[in-house]
Amino acid sequence: MNINISDSEKYYIRIFSLCIGILVVLLGIFASISYGAADIPIAKIFTAFTNYDDSTEHIIIRSMRLPRTLIASMVGASLAIAGALMQGLTQNPLAAPGILGINAGAALAVVTVVFGLGTSSAPLITLVAFVGALVAALAVYSLGSLGHEGATPLNLTIAGAALTALLSSITTGVLILSDRTLEEVRFWLAGSLAGRDFNLFLTALPWMVVGLLTAFALSRQINVLSLGESVATGLGQQTSWIKLATASSVVILAGSAVALAGPIGFVGLVIPHLARGVMGVDYRWVLPGAAVFGAGLLVWADLAARWVIRPQELPVGVMTALLGAPFLLYLVRWRVKRG
Repeated sequence: MNINISDSEKYYIRIFSLCIGILVVLLGIFASISYGAADIPIAKIFTAFTNYDDSTEHIIIRSMRLPRTLIASMVGASLAIAGALMQGLTQNPLAAPGILGINAGAALAVVTVVFGLGTSSAPLITLVAFVGALVAALAVYSLGSLGHEGATPLNLTIAGAALTALLSSITTGVLILSDRTLEEVRFWLAGSLAGRDFNLFLTALPWMVVGLLTAFALSRQINVLSLGESVATGLGQQTSWIKLATASSVVILAGSAVALAGPIGFVGLVIPHLARGVMGVDYRWVLPGAAVFGAGLLVWADLAARWVIRPQELPVGVMTALLGAPFLLYLVRWRVKRG
């Protein structure tokens, strides 16, 4: 039985879905600020923002839990939009920063700098993560373009998986050589939000905002490009510039996210599919949906990571992997059936 839904009904469904998503994010933010190893009364949480008094509880709220929560929401939104852009650009449902080598490239660059220079300053780490993400993206596209078929979705996926394995092996080798480097980055490599502060957040925030604004500005062009490059060219689109701008946004968003929280996987793979399932295929709606759903997923995943083995905590990357791995297997199985 087919149910026809009018455009106005679709509009209200999308608005309602976004409102529900935003409510889930806000509830997650409140829960994340309220919950932790130290039990802090609700009244103390509110006075930390309205009447700050340098008490231990207020310091914990404003210096530890708040920046961690804001970073979780921004990283989740950035990874989700980066994944949505990659899937729209390559027409590959398996495209994501973690699968196509971008996270691995940024991680290797950061580990190499920490190993070589012995520093982990926020501005340097952010810049290095961008460079690593960019080099990895270029390498995957170049490898995927080899052969007479060019950069097909399958070729890009294979190239990304191979490069991810290579870069991860090199990263492991560097860590074996230096216990100091391993000690500094071991939680970060698993994807962790522990110990993040406002200085790190404020360093990466401008880059994230630029990446997000660029992505939203490209939503209409990605809609056209998703119809096929020949169709987009016939409609007067400058496809080369659109691809360059989209790739730049992906690198900025993924690089910023890795610099803040390490190479967290599966958010950029799972959330774009969820956003398209709820919001439809129009990227003017997919991208805002991905941002909201991605922020909600990572905030709640971080909260779960702190709760599972309390008073200790798991890296949030472990929680997203537990959620994302079954979905990846489902996607691969679906692609094989279609093929």
